[in-house]
Amino acid sequence: MAKTLPRSRNSSRASPRPVARRKRVTKARPAGRRALSRQALRTRRKFLHHFPGGFRDETYLDWERSYKWNAHQQWEAALNEAVFARLIKADKFEEIAATAIRIESRTNLLFSFEKMALRDAVRFPAGAKAFSLALFDLLHGPGTMEERFSKWIEAVDRLPRRQTRVLTWPLVTVFGFIAQPRTHFFLKPTVTREAARRHGAELEYASRPSWPLYKALLDFVAEVQTDIADLRPRDMIDMQSFLWVQGSEEYPD
Repeated sequence: MAKTLPRSRNSSRASPRPVARRKRVTKARPAGRRALSRQALRTRRKFLHHFPGGFRDETYLDWERSYKWNAHQQWEAALNEAVFARLIKADKFEEIAATAIRIESRTNLLFSFEKMALRDAVRFPAGAKAFSLALFDLLHGPGTMEERFSKWIEAVDRLPRRQTRVLTWPLVTVFGFIAQPRTHFFLKPTVTREAARRHGAELEYASRPSWPLYKALLDFVAEVQTDIADLRPRDMIDMQSFLWVQGSEEYPD
């Protein structure tokens, strides 16, 4: 039986209400936790309106989490650190790039023009090598995250391009998100900025990726995670999904 694909992240079509849902999670604020702002309470209510079982809601798992977690598991099987290093040592750069693209392609995280731009960029050996080495350094290299992320941006910016630019926020954040979902956040700028506004924050933004803006994003996500700690988000997949619900037209107020 063919597996049902997740809903398009760019679709504006309203989705049918599920027939069965898990028991609604408790909304009470645990003792000792700081009072939430009016905006934070509103975003919390919106998420629980759509997924009464919170991050363990069966519909949430089906619509938002499972396909992203499946991509991470596929990455762990095909491009974990040991395998990745072995492929680099064997100069299998085109295989690395093809595997990374294949795993991402089974999600709907990138826009089609971003997928095509990346395929064009790694079509030739030089592009595949530059992509593979820079991605390994981002995930497993020495230095601080600031150093690794900044070098990754520079490498992506130098990749060959045809008509569409490769250096976009979704493209520079998607592979870290898939490979290390406890560390990296996947940024869709329009939806995430709207989610931040609804939560009571204004994210600084520039179309060109940079470490300072990514660091500000991670700091904001950490604040939101503290606000919803009693809902027990597991990782950045849950946090990205929570914010997607806030900013996406797929989830009306």
